[in-house]
Amino acid sequence: MSSRTSATDYVEDVSPGSGALPPRAWYPRSDAASLSLNGRWRFRLSPAADAEDDAFAEPGYDAGGWAEVSVPGHWVLQGHGSPIYTNHLYPFPVDPPHVPTENPTGDHLRFFDLPEGWDVTDGGAVLRFDGVESCARVWLNGTDIGEFKGSRLPHEFAVGHLLKPARNVLAVRVHQWSAGSYLEDQDQWWLPGIFRDVTLLHRPVGGVLDFFVHASYDHAAGTGTGTLRIDSDVAGRVTVPGLGIDIATGESATVPVEPWTAETPTLYDGLLATEGERVPLRIGFRTVESTGGLIKVNGKAVLFKGVNRHEWHPEHGRALDLETMRADVLLMKRHNVNAVRTSHYPPHPAFLDLCDEYGLWVIDECDLETHGFTEQAWRDNPVDDDRWTPALLDRAARMVERDKNHPSVVIWSLGNEAGTGRGLTAMAEWIHGRDASRLVHYEGDIDCRDTDVYSRMYPEHAEVERIGRGLDGGTRKRRALPLILCEYAHAMGNGPGGLADYQRIFESHDRLQGGFVWEWIDHGIEDERFGYAYGGDFGEELHDGNFVCDGLVFPDRRPSPGLLEYKKVIEPVGIGIDGDGTTVRVTNKQDFADLSALAFAWSYQVDGETVGSGSLAVPALAAGESAELKLPEPPATDGGETQWTVRALLAADTAWAPKGHVVAWGQSAPRARRAPALVATGGPVASGEGLIVLGPAVFDARTGTPRSIGSVEVTGLRLDVWRATTDNDDGAAWQSDPRYAELWRGFGLHRMRHRLGAVEQAGDALTVRTRVAPAGRELGLATVYRWTSDGDRLGLTVSVTPDGDWTVPLPRLGIRFGLPAADRVRWFGGGPEEAYPDTKSASLVSRWESTVDELQIPYVRPQENGARADVRWAELGGLRIDGDPEFWLTARRWTTEQLDAAAHRTDLTPSGTVWVNLDHAQHGIGSASCGPGVLPRYRLHAEPAEFSFVFTDIG
Repeated sequence: MSSRTSATDYVEDVSPGSGALPPRAWYPRSDAASLSLNGRWRFRLSPAADAEDDAFAEPGYDAGGWAEVSVPGHWVLQGHGSPIYTNHLYPFPVDPPHVPTENPTGDHLRFFDLPEGWDVTDGGAVLRFDGVESCARVWLNGTDIGEFKGSRLPHEFAVGHLLKPARNVLAVRVHQWSAGSYLEDQDQWWLPGIFRDVTLLHRPVGGVLDFFVHASYDHAAGTGTGTLRIDSDVAGRVTVPGLGIDIATGESATVPVEPWTAETPTLYDGLLATEGERVPLRIGFRTVESTGGLIKVNGKAVLFKGVNRHEWHPEHGRALDLETMRADVLLMKRHNVNAVRTSHYPPHPAFLDLCDEYGLWVIDECDLETHGFTEQAWRDNPVDDDRWTPALLDRAARMVERDKNHPSVVIWSLGNEAGTGRGLTAMAEWIHGRDASRLVHYEGDIDCRDTDVYSRMYPEHAEVERIGRGLDGGTRKRRALPLILCEYAHAMGNGPGGLADYQRIFESHDRLQGGFVWEWIDHGIEDERFGYAYGGDFGEELHDGNFVCDGLVFPDRRPSPGLLEYKKVIEPVGIGIDGDGTTVRVTNKQDFADLSALAFAWSYQVDGETVGSGSLAVPALAAGESAELKLPEPPATDGGETQWTVRALLAADTAWAPKGHVVAWGQSAPRARRAPALVATGGPVASGEGLIVLGPAVFDARTGTPRSIGSVEVTGLRLDVWRATTDNDDGAAWQSDPRYAELWRGFGLHRMRHRLGAVEQAGDALTVRTRVAPAGRELGLATVYRWTSDGDRLGLTVSVTPDGDWTVPLPRLGIRFGLPAADRVRWFGGGPEEAYPDTKSASLVSRWESTVDELQIPYVRPQENGARADVRWAELGGLRIDGDPEFWLTARRWTTEQLDAAAHRTDLTPSGTVWVNLDHAQHGIGSASCGPGVLPRYRLHAEPAEFSFVFTDIG
């Protein structure tokens, strides 16, 4: 029996690789020469690791017939093979460290000349790879210089002795699968390739090697001083002109400073100068500690209002440029996000520079996840196998050494969903020994034996409350630690619901130090067939569907309603207006900054229109302080529903948003709301043509359904209880909460039948009695439609009485009908974006205008969307609709059934009818796609209800 050739044994070797230099600090620039090797590379794809020999690496090899790919990039997104998405299942047999013979392997070639003036005899040179998935072997000018694993980690090779002034040949063989793949099962697309920068760095004699910036802040002494010391492998001097610092490496200087925080990200420009190189520094002074059971920075407890961030671009995958990374940071800052967990690997190093600059707390997570071993009860898990420990330690070291000089990084994370084992303990011990200035996190360490933070994923609200009150169990050490939710509020599709309820609990207990919403962006791949593709769209034999689309921003980085909800829920200023509208309570919810950067403005609305506005003088409250302020006398009005709105806005331009950007807002409860009134003046009249006329409306005499209201045709008006199920309705199989979509479909709520009982013309009303029920069940909804008119307008009162054993909530309760033409929509109610019972914190009551198309929310997988809450009246398609009480408005160019059947937005074809839902109530959204379901108070129970509308033909 033959064995594999030794030329590819490294692919299945559990070691981290060979030939690479020790890890060191990353810095974006210096005065030493460098050459980017990004760009177009020659490329050849082979079906197996050993399908081709290494002759391609030799100078003179003819690659003229090869294809080309862009580096950074993934070859499967450039027409060579296909991406694969799995949440946790390995897309190959679990047989560690072995991988399939069918192992797509990409040979890459780059030819380059050295820049003019690059002296190949002066010092050396380093070839740096910032990210290659999953295993690479490298040759330069025909010489094998090494191989490596650790896809999202940097690797450097000494190559100065191999360089030529011109026609250098860099050859890189990249294997999709390797032993390292077992450590990288991270709920994302499997995307092979050289996806981060490749750079050649000149290393002059006496150049900088590794260095460690220690910049602490002394909050205890009250002197406002920081202490700087830079340890460097090569002796040199450190200067910080703005602080008057000029010291040797290894020496310390203590001077007055402004500390760095995510709210006040003060950085000082410095310089590390050795004999051969000058490296610019950006230094932030801050101290991180766990004391008194709390995570504290500069002596103050922090509340993380965070997101988990995978790196993603809909065309380029994980190959991000600087402007895309900056776009992420700016969006986060503009939506009040203050923290990022780099799930589940260190990000592109430039991203951390941006976090330093703009101000974000960072949990920097190691490139480690072995989630697929859960399928075999963690048997053979690499993190509990000593053979793999060198690879784990190598990954920890490459993260810590690369990122240790970033003030934004306050916590190191060992990885994610890798079970437990000796390898994780070894990583924690090494990190604690190397960097005592930060904390260590790992959610899987349930007893907190190796970690400094108690971390959880997706606990229910009630459990978080119990932990906050100290009523949880666990080890003594764990009970003394702060809790963060490293993942919560799964932002998949419409949702997440319950954010405001979580935040209220966080703010009620010191031990609860916030959490990180899963996650930042939908990983949809731009695809002309589907708009955006997800798992299964590329023919994968194993996949997890659209579970990869679970972000607060859509693939094109358009904020979803979920992000707008999160912005409101975590706003850094609390604004509460009292019931009689005379005073407003302003609370600074920040941890460090006062309110001097903000200006406050009030406005006064009557029936949704602003009739007065002005500025509001608010003192520069310190963090945690509150003040009650008197509102001005409201403008005189002739009556109507009145409401105050107070906004906190940026008083001047900042690095992340312009002057006037709204940071927070509060709105008073409405006063003197007028319900629509209609006094019936005449009863229904039979026309003799199978029709009934009532005021401006014409009804079908047999069914009692309206055919027109004035000049507006109306189609199919009837009670509606179904919605196109959301990702959260469909739920996740491992959650204990009910999967409501499964229950609803089991009860037949998606196929309700309408039995006509009677059409009665009596007195001033047309009354239609029906029973709405699913086939195969004895339960139903007795429904009465009572129509009246004052001659010009048409009134409808709907009464619903459940009968039978309703053990499930309703998806929605209201009426649905079609209009032949509608484009512009105006309404007085909540907006501008969608809202549902547990996602309506950001719904601002005002007058709004949109188009029917703009009302739609482009979830990658179509589902219930677009409802506007608390609507008093709406105008569309020639009708004005007034509601009593307020209603939920939805309008779309396809039916709920068509929406429910669609797998992608390209499946939805607009028709000539606009379907309108006027809902008395909606079931909540929850987070059960991967987390708790709908809280009891947001469930729509089947119980008697009555609601009314008045329809007016407005032409």
